[in-house]
Amino acid sequence: MASPATTQTVRPLDTLRFDTSGPPQITSVVADHLRLLGARTDRPVPGEVPTDSDTGTVTGGTTGGTTVTGGGFAPAHATATWADPAGGLAGGRVGGLVDEATVQAATGIMAVHGRRDGSPRGLAADYAATATGVLAVQGLLASLVGQARGGPVRAVSTGADRAGLLAVSQYLAAAGAEEGEAAELAVGGPPFTSADGVHFELETLDPEAWAAFWKALEAPVEALRAGWRPFQFRYATACAPFPAALHLTARSHTWERIRRAAAAYGAQVCALHSLAERAAEHDGAAPWSLMPTATGRLATGRLALGPGRPAPGAPPGAASPGATAGGPLAGLTVLEAGRRIQAPLAAHLLGLLGADVIRIEPPGGDPLRGMPPACSGISARWLALNRGKQAVEIDIKSEADRRRLREMAAGADVFLHNWAPGKAAELGLDAEDLARVNPALVYAYTSGWADRIEHAPMGTDFMVQARTGVGEAVRPEGEAPAPSLMTLLDVLGGLLGAEAVLAGLLLRERTGRGARVDSSLLGAADTLTAPALRRAARGENPRRPAGFRVPRRTADGWLAPADADARAAAAHDLSGLTTTEALARLHEHGLTATAVTTELSDLHHDPRFTGSISRDAHGAPAVPDPWSFV
Repeated sequence: MASPATTQTVRPLDTLRFDTSGPPQITSVVADHLRLLGARTDRPVPGEVPTDSDTGTVTGGTTGGTTVTGGGFAPAHATATWADPAGGLAGGRVGGLVDEATVQAATGIMAVHGRRDGSPRGLAADYAATATGVLAVQGLLASLVGQARGGPVRAVSTGADRAGLLAVSQYLAAAGAEEGEAAELAVGGPPFTSADGVHFELETLDPEAWAAFWKALEAPVEALRAGWRPFQFRYATACAPFPAALHLTARSHTWERIRRAAAAYGAQVCALHSLAERAAEHDGAAPWSLMPTATGRLATGRLALGPGRPAPGAPPGAASPGATAGGPLAGLTVLEAGRRIQAPLAAHLLGLLGADVIRIEPPGGDPLRGMPPACSGISARWLALNRGKQAVEIDIKSEADRRRLREMAAGADVFLHNWAPGKAAELGLDAEDLARVNPALVYAYTSGWADRIEHAPMGTDFMVQARTGVGEAVRPEGEAPAPSLMTLLDVLGGLLGAEAVLAGLLLRERTGRGARVDSSLLGAADTLTAPALRRAARGENPRRPAGFRVPRRTADGWLAPADADARAAAAHDLSGLTTTEALARLHEHGLTATAVTTELSDLHHDPRFTGSISRDAHGAPAVPDPWSFV
């Protein structure tokens, strides 16, 4: 194979070309991202030519794939379908997993998203397809990185069924834990509504700020006390059964009064923006940015950990359990200083691709290790994102420990964090600082806003959903906008973070220079809502029609028709039939549907996912790797 290096490369896929086909909702994401990474195609880019499906003119269908060629690489091929037959999952057409609606239903996305409302609900945005498109691009980038490092030429496959299981992996882990949830799973949650009709989200990580805000609005003391725990745990439970008095309190004050109270006492509020508003201000930026750093040779030294400890279930130096043996990133080291979901998930995916991932944790370890519910004494949710990683405790407030961290970065390939804006520079651990000790380092920052929105609120999942129109995108016409309490953007942001790192690694392999890569929750929101934003930009109604992706009740559960068959399925009365009988009835009429998973613990025994969900060494449920390499 010719050398893939080129002195003209400024984007990782410059001089490469691609051809893509398959489900349009998936291939549109693949094509958009490959183009943004520098690859070219002779086909029109999805979205440039308006169509009814909002996916451009990429070849449709349920099968197909993407091939990237040129640049001195052997062709890299990725297959992305609704149900991936290479992964041992049994969904496919037999199980009714043929589109976004049926994948959401089967994988538990509808169940988690619907917790706030008390029954399963479909996301009106194509969440599983979007995640699948990003996973396919990750697979292509990883394959090219592996080639550039002298590894074999591999094809990769993924499926929306795997993407859906990945999206609910934390909720699935909690459902399979040895103990129950720490907070009630019941109907309720934000947004709140002011007296003058403004729907808004509220955010604070401080219980004192929470209490002071509500006291300023004269909420009953008992209500504000009872409301803190469900508010605090809503990221984990996807619901927040607040006392009704808090909603009543909000409705008794104007938006201006509410804003003043939040500003005075350290809470933050954000009015829900419409998709039209987001489309009007959208700057067209890519969901990540890539910037080469100073010229330097590729890092080849092995990282010396020094005093530390392995993460649960991982011997020192071991790749993440489940990682493909000799994966495309085998031999690379990732330092991850991540909190909550976004950065830890990005690093988890890099570990599944073969990298050695080392978490930088505060003295005493990550406090989220103890977040209930637990498996063998360790948080099931924490394990879903961090199993198999090693851990080193670093006090970033200590100059000696910061020096130690710089020494570790000198032998690493990637440094990944999601600290608060400005924190890395304050600590002397920004990209420029670490480039001085390792010019070939890929420095990755996963943020909330990427400095693209003026006067932005706190960069958390639900606030970004509120500010970017996601609350409209996930609910059909006729329903009040409401951001999902499923952590949609944290998960998609983690996927984009891993994609950005892989792009940076490929750029490094082609140029011999390190890179800084930035991704954000804002980029995740714009990626998810891209079809709706295009409709809004054309002056069309950006929202899906009333009743879109609403599951059907049966005598013993729920079923979800495929999007194309929903209208015809609505003509059948299924309420007196069991789910099995109702599915047979629709099948007799040539209509496709699948049962809605309502209890995530049932996924272990679901024939649509035979053998795909396992348990780790601590007994926590573990979803399958999102890709297969052959």
